[in-house]
Amino acid sequence: MNAALHSNAVARYLLPQDVCLDLEVAGKRQLFHAIGQHMHREHGLSPDEVVLSLSRREQAGSTGLGEGVAIPHARVIGLDRIYAFYARLKSPIPFDAPDGKEVSDVLVLLVPKPATKEHLAILADALQVLSDRHLRKRLHRSASPRDVIEVFSDAKVPENV
Repeated sequence: MNAALHSNAVARYLLPQDVCLDLEVAGKRQLFHAIGQHMHREHGLSPDEVVLSLSRREQAGSTGLGEGVAIPHARVIGLDRIYAFYARLKSPIPFDAPDGKEVSDVLVLLVPKPATKEHLAILADALQVLSDRHLRKRLHRSASPRDVIEVFSDAKVPENV
């Protein structure tokens, strides 16, 4: 029995200006600061609130999934919508992933506080997409933010039952 497929929710929120290819950071802390600065520059979000929210969530447990992927996500006070940010790191960084591998693919999700069902749906879709080895290879070959958006747009995920 085949499950019905739908377009993944990540593609609805990831904008070309929120894709950063070959981001150079030395570790999680520097990554979170780079994300905070980016979200401030592009969307007027408080960089301190973004960094604090991501850091607090990470302290509760690593968002490193394994296979070189992390999905840092956090509820941020004052947001009026969900924001997504994708970074392909120039050099992998330690992320306390279950398989011990360093991370080079980072998909960040910032959601309003309190979170809604959409937060869980986009997180589930992100997990599905980034767990697919073929899609990760396409992301690694992507030469532009538009290519990255296309990978997420093409990815179909099973309907939540």
